[in-house]
Amino acid sequence: MMDREQGIIKINYQKETEKILTDIKQNGRKPKLVLQSCCGPCSSYVLQYLTDYFDVYVYYYNPNIFPQQEYVHRLNTQKQLIESLPHENKIELLPTEYNHDEFLKASKGLEHEKEGGARCEKCFLLRLEETAKKARQLGADYFGTTLTVSPHKNAQTINLLGKNLQDKYGVKFLYSDFKKKDGYKQSIELSAEYGLYRQDYCGCEFSLDNAYKQQ
Repeated sequence: MMDREQGIIKINYQKETEKILTDIKQNGRKPKLVLQSCCGPCSSYVLQYLTDYFDVYVYYYNPNIFPQQEYVHRLNTQKQLIESLPHENKIELLPTEYNHDEFLKASKGLEHEKEGGARCEKCFLLRLEETAKKARQLGADYFGTTLTVSPHKNAQTINLLGKNLQDKYGVKFLYSDFKKKDGYKQSIELSAEYGLYRQDYCGCEFSLDNAYKQQ
């Protein structure tokens, strides 16, 4: 389950997901999952993978996204995917109002951090905590996120944050590393199949500036 790299124990979170799904299948009950989704493309493979096991409530909570037009574009793409994706079990979209100030407040003082550093961790925590709150409010069995499908996101960090919030809010966290087993590759293929808009930066103005610099 674990491997060691430079003295650090890393957990194989794909194996943790598989354990949870095996238990659900054996139990025979369809649990309720509140899934924070950053965008349609990232959620494409994740939804295809999870809807055999859960009734899924897609929580589109992303105050990091900038500008507002981009937020709306990604939200519309999320709606497009849910309307197009074949599924037997429930998929319901839970959109939120755009409030970029929440992200700016959470990331204050970290504006110049490198991509993938402390600012991103604060952003992950902000979105995951709101998802845990929503899951508790709805009486859901689990909360989770699509973030780990991206090769640019640290699954170890995201899952540790999820574990801490699980303990805080009393709702089980769906451990994941959705990029494993070609998850990211499949998300690209599904995005092409359904004609989804794929953005070229993570979401916030800092990642947008970084993308411009790289170009």
